[in-house]
Parts: sequence; C-alpha cells; structure tokens
Amino acid sequence: MDVLIDVDGPVAVVTLNRPAKLNAITPDMAAALRACLDKVDADPGIRVAVLTGAGERSFCVGSDISELDEYATPWEFRNRGDYGDAVRALRKPIIAAVNGYAYGGGLELALACDIRLAAETATFAAPEIKLGWIGGSGQSALLAHAAGPSNAATMLLTGDPVDAARAAAWGLVTDVLPPEELMKAARELAGKIAARPPIAAQTAKANLRAAYSMPLEQAIQYERDLQTVCFATADAAEGRAAFAERREPVFEGR
Repeated sequence: MDVLIDVDGPVAVVTLNRPAKLNAITPDMAAALRACLDKVDADPGIRVAVLTGAGERSFCVGSDISELDEYATPWEFRNRGDYGDAVRALRKPIIAAVNGYAYGGGLELALACDIRLAAETATFAAPEIKLGWIGGSGQSALLAHAAGPSNAATMLLTGDPVDAARAAAWGLVTDVLPPEELMKAARELAGKIAARPPIAAQTAKANLRAAYSMPLEQAIQYERDLQTVCFATADAAEGRAAFAERREPVFEGR
C-alpha cells in the first residue's frame, strides 16, 4: 500500500509509502491519503496525527511528474483532488515528521500540518519554478506565514533547497533532530497533545487557522466566542474540578 496508517491509542501515524519514488504522490495515492485522513477525523479515539514518509531519503517530493500529463485538460488538473487541501481540512492536530526531502507538493504537505519537526538530513524546496510553474496548494501564503516574506520569496523564486538548520532559523520548523530520534520525538509530542482536552485542541487549531486571515479585532472576537464554546464543555468542567482537587484531569472529548 502506498499510504499506511498505524493507530496507537490516541495517535495515528500516516506514512507515505513509496520510498523507491521518494514518496512522490500519484492520483491514487492522493485518494488513499484523503481516505486515511477521513478515518482520523471520523474516529473519536484518535486525537492527533503524525504525517511522515517511508525510507531515509524523502518525506515527499510532491506529485509524480510522470503522471501530470494524464490530466486531459487544464480544467481537470485545476479540479483534481488535492492532497494539500486534505491535510488542511483535517480538524484534528497533525504533526509533520520531515525525514528527508520536502519538495514541491511535499513542502506544501509539511506546511499544511500544524507543527513541523525535521531530521537533520531534511531539506525543503519549492522547485516548481525550475520546471515552468509554481505551487498550487497554498505554497506561497503558507510559506510566507511560516518563514517570512523575504525567505519565502528566496525559496519560491530560486527553487533552491534549504537545509534543516536554516529552516529552523527561519521558523519553518519547530525542532531539528537526529534522524533516529525524529519519530520518537514526533510521537512524544503527539502524545502530549493527545492528553489535552480534544475539543479545546481542535478549537485552538481552528482559531489559529482563522487568525491568519482575520483583522485583529475580528480575530479576538472570534477567539472569545470559541473560548465560550470550550468553557461550556464537560472537559472544561473536569479541568476546573481537577485543578480544585489537585489531581490530574481525565478528558473525554465532551
């Protein structure tokens, strides 16, 4: 199978499993990824996802270029099922464990995740310009938010790769780890987030995404409304009770 999902308690690890092709994504693989992410959202027992690539060389190098000419018309290409959209649509928190090349659509997949961890061997690039086009799944906007406009412009206009250390200095990734420690760190972080109340975690994610596109006063009001929704949950009541009783809370997603 070209996309694998491994569920361990509240954490699901989704792996792009085409290492011989550097985890380049075919249309069928994109559909399989969307199906896995739908499973993550639909299963109340899963609270956090981790996205990574199989093998030691590549997280994902984007779409399989050899299959792009299979689209009959530009309009069909425009309306394809986009894998970056599928990751951005996920309600639950998702961590990218970038184990190697994150190029083109692979960069977009990493950017679509909420948190990015990178192996020391990881590199990031937007090479589409070298082939005559640009990214189409939010690459420019998401990269500018993550790394800043000047750094984003450097990547987008040259197409040249950026190593993990520079990506961390630019704010593109949260942490850089030895390759053998990457998945352990991703699972530990996912476990920590999974221990938080799931409604609050999903609401925090939705609020952060909305804040990207809202004016400040509107964003603050939206946050206050979401805070009110969270405050009314059974988990919030449990959190207050546990605080008063000096014990660990038990959150059930209600």
